[in-house]
Amino acid sequence: MEPTNYPSPSTGHVIHGPDTASSVRNFLANVFSYMTLALVISGVMAWWFASTPELLAYLYNVDAEGYITGRSILGWVVMLAPLGLVFAMGGLVNRMSGAVLLLTFIAFSAIMGISLCYVFIAYSPAAIIKVFLMTSGVFAIMAIAGYTTKTDLTKLGSLLFIGLIGIVLASLANMLIGSSTMDYVISIIGVVVFTGLTAYDVQRLKAMGEQVAVGSDGARKMALMGSLSLYLNFINLFLMLLRLFGGGRD
Repeated sequence: MEPTNYPSPSTGHVIHGPDTASSVRNFLANVFSYMTLALVISGVMAWWFASTPELLAYLYNVDAEGYITGRSILGWVVMLAPLGLVFAMGGLVNRMSGAVLLLTFIAFSAIMGISLCYVFIAYSPAAIIKVFLMTSGVFAIMAIAGYTTKTDLTKLGSLLFIGLIGIVLASLANMLIGSSTMDYVISIIGVVVFTGLTAYDVQRLKAMGEQVAVGSDGARKMALMGSLSLYLNFINLFLMLLRLFGGGRD
């Protein structure tokens, strides 16, 4: 899940005047470009591992009949590694150069994709495409809302962060309980939380874009961390909608 607060790297000199709007557009363009790159990398890696039995065997234990019986030790490492990288990027962003942060972000995207390869196993291609398009539409609407609204979403962000913590705790509890009803409720709440976080994060990033020094290393790092937040919103929204509307394979 997404930590919504992280240290902001030094941004250099604050900009003012008529160039501010252009700076915001350029900054957000970089944010969404990095986010798109991450989604492409994750999608390719997920598909590659899911469609290659030799690679899949490293992540899952398979019985004599070819059925997956659980994750391997490496599979658990791959599943947990993205969370560690998120905290590493958030905690060390001020010490990393923009180039190092970019490489870490690319590595995170690849490992995250590998950890999501089960999506291509559990759901049909048609369901994945349908939910991806649905996620893209909802995400775009909320991003536009966050960019254009005059309402301060700071208080909403605090409430959504509380909701995010609740989702994490409920998901951990449901791993032990195994309730399909609880999973359904968590997914519905998750959709609400991550759609709201998308609008909140875009508004927050718009405000950052008004303060960055265009072309600076600090601006690049802020764009990368912003893209990380939006990427996590998109992925989590996609997974929640997939649980609700994916249906699974026949």
